[in-house]
Amino acid sequence: MQPEIYPFESSEYHTTLLNAMPCPVLVVEEDVRIVDFNTAASKIIDEKREVVLRRRAGEMLHCLHSTETLEGCGHAPACAHCPIRNSVNLALAGQTPPRQTVKLQLVAADQIVEALFLITVAPLIFNNHHLAIVILEDVREIALLRQLLPICSNCKQIRNDDNYWQSVESYLDAYLDIDCTHSFCPDCAKKLFPEFAAALEEPPPCGIVAPTLPPPAAAP
Repeated sequence: MQPEIYPFESSEYHTTLLNAMPCPVLVVEEDVRIVDFNTAASKIIDEKREVVLRRRAGEMLHCLHSTETLEGCGHAPACAHCPIRNSVNLALAGQTPPRQTVKLQLVAADQIVEALFLITVAPLIFNNHHLAIVILEDVREIALLRQLLPICSNCKQIRNDDNYWQSVESYLDAYLDIDCTHSFCPDCAKKLFPEFAAALEEPPPCGIVAPTLPPPAAAP
């Protein structure tokens, strides 16, 4: 009689756990060649699994530098300073490299886009194979919130990276995917609608509905 397998020791459990992670995760071997990856990583890679396995990470992540030489990822001049490649080399040597915030230039739809990732690389030994696990956390939103925003002292519009001025609402929507709802603060309500101010400050008598303010104009 075979011993019962504890469910959390099964390969299916480990695969499910890997795919449940919301950040892209790669498992790589020497030369940063991918041997496994999770569902979140597949959204960036956008290739069939059989195409990805044993390919270099830079090529599958569409790194700009992987297209600069015929040999691909690892052979362009910039690759010598690649934080992912260098961290993987340390992990394969049994060390735990420090986490780094890295700006990557990726090619998407024939355009160069900049991505900001917090990179975590750690050594992983499985069946005597020395591997490295690479976790990519998108921190663009955090970086934007930490920046000093150039805002007009009068109209409060924000200057974006293209040197155009736009409203706070449109800036938040474009860069942080935040939708704004509109209302009036008490001070502005008194200034703009003085005829309603007194009624708004006092609760209406029982059975009487308090007046409502007109809806604010839509943002330009």
